[in-house]
Amino acid sequence: MGIKVRKQIYIEPYQEKLLKEMAQQSGTSEAELIRQAIDRHLRGFASTRPSLDAWEKEKAFIAEIQKRVPLPGGRDWNRTDLHER
Repeated sequence: MGIKVRKQIYIEPYQEKLLKEMAQQSGTSEAELIRQAIDRHLRGFASTRPSLDAWEKEKAFIAEIQKRVPLPGGRDWNRTDLHER
């Protein structure tokens, strides 16, 4: 089963009632149900992690803009240029 880390949490009374009912009906411990719920919840975050590749491309784009020599009278790009990339 592996090593476990003890955590103490506070839940709402209705959550405790539901947890006890689910554990009894499924024949699973309350702790196991909580671990399964945490796993399901964390899997949702794994798919929404930001793309580091996209960030590296953006940083490279910003670095190129910063290298440009300022033109007299203002910038050398417009909003449409940014949307086209």
